[in-house]
Amino acid sequence: MPPLEAIVECPVFDSFRVQQVAGMFDVPLGEKVVERFQVDLPDLAAEADWRIGLIVGPSGSGKSTLARRLFGSQVVERADWPSDRAVVDCFGERPIREITGLLTAVGLSSPPSWIKPYRVLSGGERFRCDLARVLSEGSVPARSAVASRLTDRLAATRSPRSGARVPLVVFDEFTSVVDRTVAKIGSAAVARAIRGDRIACRFVAVTCHYDVTEWLAPDWVLDMADRWLERRRLRRPPLELGLFRCRPRVWRLFAKHHYLSGNLNPAARCFVALWDGTPTAFCATLAIAGRAKHWRISRIVTLPDFQGIGIGMKVAEAVADLHRAEGCRLSVTGSHPALVAHCRKSPLWRASGVKKVGSRGPHGFASDYRSSAGRAVVSFEYIGACGQRASASKSE
Repeated sequence: MPPLEAIVECPVFDSFRVQQVAGMFDVPLGEKVVERFQVDLPDLAAEADWRIGLIVGPSGSGKSTLARRLFGSQVVERADWPSDRAVVDCFGERPIREITGLLTAVGLSSPPSWIKPYRVLSGGERFRCDLARVLSEGSVPARSAVASRLTDRLAATRSPRSGARVPLVVFDEFTSVVDRTVAKIGSAAVARAIRGDRIACRFVAVTCHYDVTEWLAPDWVLDMADRWLERRRLRRPPLELGLFRCRPRVWRLFAKHHYLSGNLNPAARCFVALWDGTPTAFCATLAIAGRAKHWRISRIVTLPDFQGIGIGMKVAEAVADLHRAEGCRLSVTGSHPALVAHCRKSPLWRASGVKKVGSRGPHGFASDYRSSAGRAVVSFEYIGACGQRASASKSE
């Protein structure tokens, strides 16, 4: 596309102090302060093969000015949240499955956080909520005149997989108010959701933080520091976790983020995943009464700062491999949409049962047992890569 040339100007108000500053630092005075810049633009047409873009640069480099010149009121920042309503009540008339799916897709996978007001959440959780609101409200864009001239077909962008119409969402000040670990994991989470078509949109992030570039893995990057446009998708850095057996007391770090309020069974085998020495996920397993060498996952939790990129299920599958290496079977029963969706799609898991109203569990369970009565749950058994190959051989 042809380069865009923009002129930014503001008036200079004459005053005694302004004259003082001009005299002290030899600042030339005029009626206006004018700055001109010229940048190459990415191809914004509907048929262009991109899903995620990034406009990055230091403060004062013209990022927000350019974004607003290109996209007009499609550029959004953090949303306003009421102080007396739960997060799930702030998404208009959307059905609850769509709301929880959107929150899960951006990495806010803790149901206890969904029912709290925005004001009591952590900084990382607020960032995920802001991102979810921005993405949910991006379906009714209003383009600026410049954006309309560049491409009148932009609103008709279609998902490369489904062919459905998808909106353009431009998020200014992306990751500006969160710590850098949350910024990186959150960037990876939204990129994963968009590329997996769990969120149907094109997304442009506008930020002064270069550290999210690899984690967001954009299809194009416009660096306003040197006005350089780069068209290629960067590879996301690997996230290497260490899995360790741990004492049950480690559960205290994770308990409040689990959607069940039952206590941890003292007979549970406990595992914790660490990233650079920082706890990220917890998994506990229990032997199933009356079934020899058959275990179940009783708890699987990822801390909020690390949700949205699949850590929890990677940990669950690593724990399952350890049990299978001992000659044991391992199952999981749950109602969380992320767990159910992953196991249904993964060839490593086999569905073994669906209970639309849950179950109360057998008599004689410990008092801390939390049944699934009243909740629709799905059970899966882990078959692993070896089981998958065996099933394939039998079918042949």
